[in-house]
Amino acid sequence: MSKRDDLIAKYAEDLKTKCKINPDMDLLTKVTIGCGPAVYSADSETVAGSDKSELETVKNNFLVKKLGLADSPALMEAINAVIDTYGRAERNKYRAVVYYMLTKHFGKEAVYAK
Repeated sequence: MSKRDDLIAKYAEDLKTKCKINPDMDLLTKVTIGCGPAVYSADSETVAGSDKSELETVKNNFLVKKLGLADSPALMEAINAVIDTYGRAERNKYRAVVYYMLTKHFGKEAVYAK
C-alpha cells in the first residue's frame, strides 16, 4: 500500500469510530487527493478546531473557493458542527476527514465527480 492509501485507511477509521459515519471510500479518496501535499505534513494534515484563523482558512479556501459556496454565517456553523461531530477534545482532527464531512454536509460531492 502507498502512503496515501495508508492515510485514506486512517481517515476512514476516524470517520467510522470517532464520527460514527460509514464513509463513501471513493469520495474520501478524492477529497484526500484534493488536499494535495497537506496530508503528508504533520502540521498541515490536521485542523486546529479551536483556532479561529484556522477555521476562517477552512471556510475561505475550502468552502468558498473549492466548493463554490457563498460566504455566510451558515458556513462557520457547518464547520463548528463538523468539529463537534469529530469531537472538540479530539486532538487530531484530520483535514481530509473535516473536508469530507463538509462536502457531505453541503451536498457538494459533484465537485469531486471529475
